[in-house]
Amino acid sequence: GTRIIYDRKFLLDRRNSPMAKTPPCHLPNIPGVTSPGEAGEEPKEDSNSQNHQEGKPSMGDDAQFEMDI
Repeated sequence: GTRIIYDRKFLLDRRNSPMAKTPPCHLPNIPGVTSPGEAGEEPKEDSNSQNHQEGKPSMGDDAQFEMDI
């Protein structure tokens, strides 16, 4: 197949085009995602996205993997 590669300057120039400012048609209506949310609506946290550590001290944001010494 043919691979199309766009450079950074080309993509940044397309950011200001009128077509980039309109949403695509046939999108489902999801409040807060594809349409603005209601004023009284608070964002809900996903229980899967929370960082659960079971009795382990926090090593900071930079620690990606645990290390057993």
